[in-house]
Amino acid sequence: MPMTSIVDRRLSVAPMMDWTDRHDRYLLRLISRRTLLYTEMVPAVAIWYGKSDHLLRYNPEEHPVAVQFGGSEPAQLAFCASEAERFGYDEVNLNVGCPSDRVQAGRFGACLMAEPDTVADCVAAMSEATSLPVTVKTRIGIDDMDEYADLQRFVERVAAAGCRTFIVHARKAWLQGLSPKENREKPPLNHERVYRLKAEVPELEIIINGGVAGLDEAEGHLQRVDGVMIGRDAYQNPYSLAAADARIFGEPGEPLSRHEVVRRYAAYVRGQLAQGVRLSRMSRHLVGLFHGVPGGKRWRRHLSEAGNRPEAGVEVLEQAAAMVDNSSVTALAG
Repeated sequence: MPMTSIVDRRLSVAPMMDWTDRHDRYLLRLISRRTLLYTEMVPAVAIWYGKSDHLLRYNPEEHPVAVQFGGSEPAQLAFCASEAERFGYDEVNLNVGCPSDRVQAGRFGACLMAEPDTVADCVAAMSEATSLPVTVKTRIGIDDMDEYADLQRFVERVAAAGCRTFIVHARKAWLQGLSPKENREKPPLNHERVYRLKAEVPELEIIINGGVAGLDEAEGHLQRVDGVMIGRDAYQNPYSLAAADARIFGEPGEPLSRHEVVRRYAAYVRGQLAQGVRLSRMSRHLVGLFHGVPGGKRWRRHLSEAGNRPEAGVEVLEQAAAMVDNSSVTALAG
């Protein structure tokens, strides 16, 4: 059964570079009130050198929202944690899972699984600097350090430094020879290893990530772990989260219809356009909203073609929505 926590992590959307920006998070919050949202990974060094106002800005409506940092210097990460609290985030997360070459060159991400003492020092410094929960997102292993005992030692060391919540991507990372995209698909997922971790350290909160598609799968995982983090499926088919408040969190009430989501997002878009944000930066997150719905192809095409024009305005969303039959959408949603 899920553990109780100030931050309810029974369901969350993964931090995804170039995808989970503040515009996408605003959209997802319209669809689900309770699902925990994460920022894209923010480099700690950028915050250290004064870019907090640019990189940590978000919309108050996004709560509950967590910020993820990437780094390996305890002093920098401690400063990031204090800045996260100043900005009002609900959680601070340390990335120990990204396998990209660029991230490795900066000595953070998945390569830190080979340095549990470094990660422990970072967690201890962050915990000292903030009253917010400090969590770690990791893999089940890297390269040849891919036995269960390796994961067990890593978690034990970092937990001893104060981390009580681990988000575990159930696939090991190859740091050499595979691209970040390939690392999302190879080698096979090993959910059983995450289940075993939870069974052996029941006092820790263990969240499973990797290959989860939809609420049916999420509910299955919740029989074995404390929470589920959904990645690409939540971006490519965002309305799949519409039933999350009722099914995962037990909240009464009906979700907004897809058309009502568009209407409310359009109001948000108007405000952002007035501040100089181009429509394409916001409309791209809407492409999958009518996934599997009659007229969805017309919706996607119009957003992709008209939304990328420099002069495009909110009328593009209204035109695209008119191409989808509201009665068929309502029937499918029910």
